[in-house]
Amino acid sequence: MKYIDEFRNPELAKKLIAKISGMVSDYKKDIKLMEVCGTHTVAISRAGLRKLLPANLKLLSGPGCPVCVTPNDYLDRAIAYCRRKDVIVVTFGDMMKVPGSTSSLEKEKSRGGDVRIIYSPIDALKIAKDNPKKKIIFLGVGFETTSPTIAATIKVAKAKDINNFFVYSGHKVIPPAMQMLLADKEVDVDGFICPGHVSTIIGSIPYEFISKEHNIPCVVTGFETLDVVEGVYMLVKQIVEGEKPSVQIQYTRSVKKEGNPKAVALMDEVFEEEDSDWRGLGMIPNSGLKIRKEFLVFNALKNIEVKVEPTKENKQCICGEVLRGVKSPLGCKLFGKLCTPENPIGACMVSSEGTCAAYYKYGE
Repeated sequence: MKYIDEFRNPELAKKLIAKISGMVSDYKKDIKLMEVCGTHTVAISRAGLRKLLPANLKLLSGPGCPVCVTPNDYLDRAIAYCRRKDVIVVTFGDMMKVPGSTSSLEKEKSRGGDVRIIYSPIDALKIAKDNPKKKIIFLGVGFETTSPTIAATIKVAKAKDINNFFVYSGHKVIPPAMQMLLADKEVDVDGFICPGHVSTIIGSIPYEFISKEHNIPCVVTGFETLDVVEGVYMLVKQIVEGEKPSVQIQYTRSVKKEGNPKAVALMDEVFEEEDSDWRGLGMIPNSGLKIRKEFLVFNALKNIEVKVEPTKENKQCICGEVLRGVKSPLGCKLFGKLCTPENPIGACMVSSEGTCAAYYKYGE
């Protein structure tokens, strides 16, 4: 298949990895590159790139999984919504097993809560039409990739006067989180593998502060093995050859510098930025999206009251440190023992894009 098979050629990957090895062989310190996209995390683990690349070239996983960075207080409120008899909670499937303080959506469903998995937010509107006496709450968890589709759904609900549909917004935006990582003294990063899906929406310009203000190179990268390897090569080239740090696009077949202006405009029409809490990173200014007042009737947080239990954290879980790239899943005492995909203790083991889940699945 054109434009897919070309990026899965093992011989080309070997040659490019050999070229990277030659470039870093005499480099006097470790080079640490961080990906901030869960799909990249999976691609790197699936291809075994950490084992194939030179020992002094480290690939770190950052806060690239939206399910993983969603904090417990969001989950606890979602769980409280499940316990209301007049509510149907609809969600993407990867939220079902994420543990809150004392429960999960999956557990609430087994206890009689009406929780339904959907594959498109538009599906939630059909559920709302079919259940006019119920309040339908969609759990809006995701980055800039999914936010425009949620925005479009809210606009459709307004146009069709569907007044029993609500969104509990937990949407987040990536660049402020990258800014927070750079301000963290524990985090040591020499270059960023920037997210491909997010960048199809926002483009590459929002990352330019990283190269200009922090002198750290960035490359927007695709998801096939050769995409990732070429992205690593482009970063290493900037670092080893002393080039002026810049933001480059490897994923040119899908990402433009300016992104998708129509999608961004749609997102901005319905949502506005607010401070948001990220698991492991804490409260990050202007990193979340809340529903604008023009669409306030669709805001679950403002329209549906619920009693939420006190939030608790599992002190043994190091998911927060994994999301900051300061520890790997192998540094967790629970990993692969008490914490598995069948019995997840932390969010990073739940989502298919979670770092712990990727390490577990691909035997790292």
